[in-house]
Amino acid sequence: MTRLLFSAISSLDGYTADADGGFDWAAPSEEVHAFVNDEQRGVGTYLYGRRMYETMRVWQTLGSDPGDVPVIADFGDLWRRADKVVYSSTLGDATTPRTRIETTFDPGAIRALLDSADHDVSIGGPTIATAAFRAGLVDEVQLFLVPVAVGGGTPALPRDLVVPLRLRDERRFADGTVFLRYRVTATAG
Repeated sequence: MTRLLFSAISSLDGYTADADGGFDWAAPSEEVHAFVNDEQRGVGTYLYGRRMYETMRVWQTLGSDPGDVPVIADFGDLWRRADKVVYSSTLGDATTPRTRIETTFDPGAIRALLDSADHDVSIGGPTIATAAFRAGLVDEVQLFLVPVAVGGGTPALPRDLVVPLRLRDERRFADGTVFLRYRVTATAG
């Protein structure tokens, strides 16, 4: 069964970016990056908002140099092989292959995608993910909690929505990052 996965690297106090929009504190160690890569192997399509797409599109070339660190090359390959759907009313054309732009977030279209997909679908970016949570589309939440508190910024999870979760897996890494996998147990509302 195809799942819609929301995965985020977050500060311990729950932010994907700090108050200035920075996220350099979230750079994963090689060990964490290798784990992220393994988690992403089953993803066939990424759903992004404009800002997340603009951040992630560097992977079109990043990791393609023979001298790149193996975990970087591995993720680059995974990212380039996947389809991308970008939800934006301001972005004109996609600048990467296997990418299409949608001007509006349509829960029905995402349900149809999930019904027809043979690989998991990942939704990236807290703003677009909030719309998916509201529509009851998200099946699994994967959080990588980085051992830093940034005091404010872009929240990883919706602030005005109850999302019942059941812990399915956890892992601690040498750098202090903690991975938590949750199954969404009921439709958000």
